[in-house]
Amino acid sequence: MDEVLRRAFLYDFYGELLTAHQREVYEAVVQNDLSYSEAAEEFGVSRQGVHDLVKRCEKSLEQYESKLHLVERFLNIRAKVEQIQELSHH
Repeated sequence: MDEVLRRAFLYDFYGELLTAHQREVYEAVVQNDLSYSEAAEEFGVSRQGVHDLVKRCEKSLEQYESKLHLVERFLNIRAKVEQIQELSHH
């Protein structure tokens, strides 16, 4: 799966489990495509601080998925629905 798409799914499924501050910074960098420097300026922290926070968020989101497998289940169900739709059109 494309890395950008994977990040989006992980955030969609587990983003609410991050703190409000983590969500704000993560969204600014990952979804709104701010550079670490731009986000650092916006949030009043160092560029390294933004980088570390984003990496910690990604690690947390991956850990949630490794335990709960919600994204994996969703993608499997979606694939099966697509198969059913294809078979029903024949």
